[in-house]
Amino acid sequence: MAVYLYKALSGPRNVAGTIAADTPRQARELLRAQGLTVRDVAEHRAAKPGKWIRLSLRPSRPANRGPGRQQVTTFIREVATLLSVGTPLLEAMEILSRQHRGRARSSILLLRDHVAAGGSLASAMRLQGGAFDELAINIADVGEDSGSLDSSLERLAVFRERAEQFKNRLGTALLYPMIVTLVGSCAAVFLMTFVVPRILQPLVEQALPLPLPTRIVKGVSDFLLVWWWALGILGALAAAGVSSMLKSPRGRMLFQRAAMRLPILGPIALKQSVVRVAVVLSTLLKSGVVFVKALQVARRSTGNWPVRDALEKCEAAIIAGADISEALERTNTFPPMVVQLLALGQQSGRMEEMLDQLAAAYEAQISTDANRLAAVFEPVMIIILAVFVLFIVLATVLPILEVGNAIQ
Repeated sequence: MAVYLYKALSGPRNVAGTIAADTPRQARELLRAQGLTVRDVAEHRAAKPGKWIRLSLRPSRPANRGPGRQQVTTFIREVATLLSVGTPLLEAMEILSRQHRGRARSSILLLRDHVAAGGSLASAMRLQGGAFDELAINIADVGEDSGSLDSSLERLAVFRERAEQFKNRLGTALLYPMIVTLVGSCAAVFLMTFVVPRILQPLVEQALPLPLPTRIVKGVSDFLLVWWWALGILGALAAAGVSSMLKSPRGRMLFQRAAMRLPILGPIALKQSVVRVAVVLSTLLKSGVVFVKALQVARRSTGNWPVRDALEKCEAAIIAGADISEALERTNTFPPMVVQLLALGQQSGRMEEMLDQLAAAYEAQISTDANRLAAVFEPVMIIILAVFVLFIVLATVLPILEVGNAIQ
C-alpha cells in the first residue's frame, strides 16, 4: 500500500494532505467517500536513506529538509505522553498533527497515514529517511513487539533530551574562550594591517634606524599586506584538504585518533563517546533488545571512529564467545573503569544499572573537565593576547621615543 498526496476541495475550502491506498484510483474513491472534490493526486515516494523528505506535488523542485532534531525529540516526548494516558497511537498522531506546523506536521501526517494503512510505527519512521535515527527506529520496533511502546518512547525521549542538555552544557563551557580567541585574533590582524603601517610610515620615510622589535613587527605587517591573498588561498586549500580528509572513513579515523591523544581534549572526547554508547546500550537493553543487537546500534550511533572500530572488534569477540569485559579490554581503547563496571554488570545481571552509573559518572567528569578547561584557557588566551599587543605597542613607541631623544 502506497501513500498519496492530494489536493481537493471541501466545500469552498482548499485542502491538502496524504492518504494511504493501493492505487491512485482507490485514493480518489476514498477521498470522494469523505465528501471531497479531488483536484490532484500524486504518489509520495520515500526519500533515499540519509535524505530528507519533501512534501510536494512537484517533485522537480529541490528537496526541503525534514524536521529538525529538536522537533523530532518533542514529537517523541508528546507521543509517549499521550500513549501513557491511554490515547491510541493513531489518535495521538492526529492530535499532534493539529498542533504542529510546517515540516514537523508533514512528517507526522506521513507517519499517521502509514500506520493507518496497517504499517508499524517503526517502518513508518524508516520511510522518513534521515528524520529518525536507527536508535529511534529500533526502540519503536521493540516497543511495538512487546506492547510497551509508551515506556519505550519515554526512554527514547529521556535519552534525546539528556543528550541535547549535555551537548549544550559542553558548548556553553567552551563558548567564551572561543569568543575571546576570535576577537583577539581579529584585533591583532587589524593592528598589524591598519594601525602599524600608518604609525611607522613617517619613520620609514625619514630613513631612521629602527629597533629590532619594530623591524619584526614591520616585517610581519608588510608580509600580511602584500601576501594576504596567498594566505587566504592557503587557508582555503587547507580547509578543503581537511574537509576532504574528514569525508573518508580512514581520514576521520586518523584525525580522531590524533585528537584523542591531546592532553585534555582527548580524554573529554573519549568520555563523551563512552557516555553516548552507555546510554544507548542502557536504553536498548531496557527496551528488550539483545546485547549484540544493542551493541550494533550503539556502534553506528557514535561519531567517534576509533570507538566505533573498537566496538566492532568487541562485537566480533562476543559473537565468538568472549565475555563482554574481556572483549572490551582487548581493544585497548576503553578505560579500566568502563571494563570493570561492565564486568560487574554482566556478573550481577544488572547491566542496565551499571551502564547508567557509568554514564552519570562520566557526564559529571566531562562537565568538570570542560569547566576546568574553560577556566584555564580563558586567562591563558588573555595573557597571550596582552603580551602580543604589548609587543606591538612597544615596537611602535620605541622609534618615536628614540626620535624624541635625538631631537633633544
